[in-house]
Amino acid sequence: MGQDDLKLMNLPRFPREYRASGLLLHITSLPSPYGIGDVGPTAFAWIDRLHEAGQSWWQALPLGPTGYGNSPYQPFSSFAGNGLLISPDGLVEDGLLQKSDVGGWSFPATVVDYDAIIRFKHGLLDRIWSYSSTCQELRDAFEEFRQAQAHWLEDCALFRALKERHNGVYY
Repeated sequence: MGQDDLKLMNLPRFPREYRASGLLLHITSLPSPYGIGDVGPTAFAWIDRLHEAGQSWWQALPLGPTGYGNSPYQPFSSFAGNGLLISPDGLVEDGLLQKSDVGGWSFPATVVDYDAIIRFKHGLLDRIWSYSSTCQELRDAFEEFRQAQAHWLEDCALFRALKERHNGVYY
């Protein structure tokens, strides 16, 4: 794509003196006491560290629910997020869980045990879902989200339900 193509597309171009650097690192590669990197305190600390090191960009792989082999390159949805990337610490901070809810699990430090992580994180989300039935504020927020995202959410939920019903795996 040449400069003429950029002009036709009305895209700004970087000034000639512009220089930047960054890193490619998927969030799941960050260290975590919960078996897989997530969008929690470690991710925010990583962003601060990149900034302190003068890095301008953090490129992450897709963050959707993964398909076969848990590859981020094969997400089942371009819109839905991967529930495994939800931070248990964030859920505690938001008052949706107690610190005791996220303790008692031990995960390997050098490999990702997806089966154990899925049981753990889905258990946390199930607990929150049960709680939401008695919390009007959460039910209202969910309904608002459901309506605002109806253009993709209902089809995604149907796909997930069918996949689970027919012994598929969907995270």
